[in-house]
This record gives sequence, structure tokens and C-alpha cells, in this order.
Amino acid sequence: MNSETIRVTLNEDEMPKAWYNIAADFSKPMLPPVDASGKAVPPEALGAIFPMNLVEQEVSTERWIPIPDEVRHILYRWRPTPLRRAVGLERALGTPAKIYFKDESVSPAGSHKTNTAIPQAYYNKIAGTKRMTTETGAGQWGTALALGCKMMGIDLRVYMVKISFTQKPLRQLIMRTWGAECLSSPTTLTKAGRDVLARWPDTEGSLGIAISEAIEDAVSSPNTKYGLGSVLNHVLLHQTIIGLEAKEQFKKIGLYPDVIIGCAGGGSNFAGISFPFIADKIAGSSNPRVVAVEPAACPKMTKGVFAYDAGDVAMMTPLLPMYTLGHEYQPAAIHAGGLRYHGMAPLVSHARHEGLLEAMALPQVECFAAAMTFANAEGLIPAPESSHAIAAAIREANAAKEEGKEKTILFNLSGHGLLDLSGYQSYMEGRLIDHYFDDADLKESLACIKDLPKPPPGY
Repeated sequence: MNSETIRVTLNEDEMPKAWYNIAADFSKPMLPPVDASGKAVPPEALGAIFPMNLVEQEVSTERWIPIPDEVRHILYRWRPTPLRRAVGLERALGTPAKIYFKDESVSPAGSHKTNTAIPQAYYNKIAGTKRMTTETGAGQWGTALALGCKMMGIDLRVYMVKISFTQKPLRQLIMRTWGAECLSSPTTLTKAGRDVLARWPDTEGSLGIAISEAIEDAVSSPNTKYGLGSVLNHVLLHQTIIGLEAKEQFKKIGLYPDVIIGCAGGGSNFAGISFPFIADKIAGSSNPRVVAVEPAACPKMTKGVFAYDAGDVAMMTPLLPMYTLGHEYQPAAIHAGGLRYHGMAPLVSHARHEGLLEAMALPQVECFAAAMTFANAEGLIPAPESSHAIAAAIREANAAKEEGKEKTILFNLSGHGLLDLSGYQSYMEGRLIDHYFDDADLKESLACIKDLPKPPPGY
């Protein structure tokens, strides 16, 4: 094959047999999770929420974690996913750049989320878990875990952020088709939900609220554990199968990307595509630009602060070292529901803090315009979340055109938008508006963390 190849595939035997753990390669160790007093939280404390086999992955500093055969045999059904060259988009832009994307939309649930849903359900199954709870923003994670739990014979309850529950009713139906219960969050079933409704009766919900409800449900119910679709180390670990495959696919055509782009909500799909390439950057064997793209309405890495913060509104999680806008922040009701999270994964935050990646924030109208350009050029309708990566890729391709330089751009198409067409309708009818986050918003949103423990001086 050569660099003109349109679709690069791998066979089953070439699918990765182990996940890559970037924590093994950081030159500076990550800060640990802490409690409200600033004391490090021991791994066993997480056993109330997760099975210990996943806790072991959460705290591991081993570079490679083997993928169980039972998990690989399920992933074989759609993996390895193709690496596609967006020749239609290149022509539409008139750019000398080569644009490639990893197509994670081909999974049964339509997104990258199945990469961690299957192993999480598997590890819960072998640990004896009978029931799981989780949250979901746009519904991609909820549908993926519903599939994983169905395959492993585990019951599932999903707390879906209210605005997405309203905007994306078909995702509820997918979850129900695969046997899961789906509730609009906040609910009156949990203390966390009731407290939020008492304080903010008109809330559209947030991932932070839904996480609180799901964790409270898990710790107060027998034989129940919690599953998280992003943010934590073991979740990002499972997603590295994306970038590991992409590296092998680029080897087949004799190329290496100059720029690697992913949208960033909690950090899972961005980490999945980028961490195996950042490993090369750490080793000094290559130096690609790595760009995380977040929404202008929720810009934790571009306008937030690096601090200790809770992962949820009710502060049921340990305090995590992350870029954050404050755990009480409730972003505007943009259509990219999966990016409406107040904080960034500790692993991504650490890599950002160490200068291994950069971040940009884009408004949703530009992102939907980019998604429309991509859909018309390539025939694929991307998820609103993925449109952020596409918009950044188009910026890069246009810059290459202005500079008259060739470059190879890689972005992650984290999912399709076939169940998110209401956002496209709003865009086409001129009803979509941009939401921005300013300094006054930041001052207000960070008030909730002012008394929390701080990272050590000089970190």
C-alpha cells in the first residue's frame, strides 16, 4: 500500500493484544487522588465503587496491560476499525494536506465507547457483579454499556443528562432495546438528585449531577458497581486500542501524522487516539502536534485551572488532579452533550501540564458547519462531539493551503451522528447559537473549589 490508499485495514491477528498505559512513561509522576483533608486515597477505597480488578488497572504503572481473550473475541466483531483518508474533504478544501481519520463509528453502538464498555462489563462479570449503574451525556456511553452488560448478563441503570434525554430520545430506545433502564437526570430517586432539584429546579442536568446519582445508587444497592465512560485511568487505558491500531495502519502506508486531533469532553476518545503517539513524543522518536478540542461553552483546558476537584456535583468521588471549571458548573445546553463535563481526565491533564499536548476551544456553529462540509464531502454524518475534531482538522488543512505546505493530519471520528440529527436541523434552520465562557463565569464556577486541597507548590 502507499500514501494514496483510501482505506487502511488490519486483520484480526494485527489487533492489539495489550492496552498502552501512558502513566508508565511520564517523566514526572502524576499526583494521586486525595480526600477532603488532602490525604492520598488508597486504592482499596475505590473498591466500594469499582471491582478490584479494574481498581488495579486504575493505579497501575505497568506499560502494557494484556487484553483478555474473551474481550478481544468480542471486539473482533468490528475491530480493527478502518483508517480512512478523507480525499473528498481534501478536494473540497483544496488543501495539499493529507487528512486521515480513524473511523470509530462502525461499532455496534456507533462510537468508540464500546472499547471500554466491553472490558468494564467483563471485569465486573468475573468479579461477581450482578447490576451496574452509570451516567451518560449524549447517550453514546449509555448505549455502549447497555450492550456490554447485555453480553455479560448484568443488569444496568443509566442516569442520562436531562437535556440529552430530551434532545436524543432514540438513544433511550437503544438502551432499552439492549435491556437497560434509562432515567432523566436529575431524578427524585437519589438524595443527590433531590438536592440538585431543590437548589436548581430548572436545571438541564449535567454529567457531574448524573455521576453523583449513579454512584449513590451503586454504593447503596447490593451486588452493584458503577461504570464510568471517561475521565478515569482505566477507561482511557482501554481506549488506547484506537491509537495503537492507527500507528500500525500508518506503518502500512509509510506515513506518520504531523498533527493528531481529538475532541475532548472527559478525555477518553482523545486519549485513545493520541496516547500511543505521545509515547513516541516522550521517547523522542517523533514530535507530532497533539491537539485536544473542547467546546467554547465548556473550556476546562483553555480557560479552567489545574486543581484538585471532585468528579461529580455531590462530591462522592475522590478529589482528582485535573483541569476544571468547578464541579458545580453546568454548561450551556449545546448539542455535543458528551463534551459537557466540567473537568478533564487526570492523565490528559497531566500530559497537558507537562507540555505534551495543546488545547483549543471552538464554538458549536463552526463545528456544525465543519460537520456539514465533511458530510457532503465524505458521505458520513459525524456526531456533534466529533465535529469539534473535524473543525480543528479543517483549520489545519486550510493553514497548510495558505502556507503551501504538505502535512499529514489525523483525527478521531469518535462516532456517527445519525441519532443526533436534531442538532443538524437546528443548524440548517439557523436556530443554533454559540455559547461562550468568560472570566466572570470562571470566577463564579470556581467558587466551589476554593476550600479544597491544592496541588503542591511548583507542580
